[in-house]
Amino acid sequence: MTRAYTGLLLMAALILTGCLGQDPQWHGKDIRGLMPDLAFRLNAPSGAPVTPEASAGKVRLLYFGYTSCPDVCPSTLAGLRQAIRRLPEAERDAVEVLFVSVDPRRDTPERLSSYAGFYGEQVTGLTGPIPALRTLTRRYRTTFGYDQPDAEGNYNVSHGSAVYVFDGTGRARLLLRPGLSPQQISEDLARLIRESRAL
Repeated sequence: MTRAYTGLLLMAALILTGCLGQDPQWHGKDIRGLMPDLAFRLNAPSGAPVTPEASAGKVRLLYFGYTSCPDVCPSTLAGLRQAIRRLPEAERDAVEVLFVSVDPRRDTPERLSSYAGFYGEQVTGLTGPIPALRTLTRRYRTTFGYDQPDAEGNYNVSHGSAVYVFDGTGRARLLLRPGLSPQQISEDLARLIRESRAL
């Protein structure tokens, strides 16, 4: 085995384990160059089509979930709300949370709008046809699935728990995993806002 080949194997292992390119100044995982830019075409609760261009210049946080989620969605969105509130008031409008419902059958426009609004004016509820949602989740290397309904027709939806963070130009920058505090998230957001405003 050549030294070059051994070096390539080591490099791949470091990338897969997240040991390469991790900036100690970030609390979230640095994913620059590991995830594609922000790209989607979904629908707002009003029915209007939405693309990333509508929020260009802002730091965007992409999160997949659904309004009937019993645990991880409420706790994640509440944590993001706290993180945004820790920012100086003048910086809060530089952040937008894109909450993408992967349960379009139950998440009506009214329900999605109300749910997103509960977590703050920086949260935008989006959804779309299931094929479009499948394409989007695959783009960011995650997925979702539906459990068997119970006797009353209720069901849970399995989905990823990470939050994808994009800078003002739409480049993937950070992955926020469960366990980060609102203060840590707020510090990462503040740094990205400063970077975006310097572009």
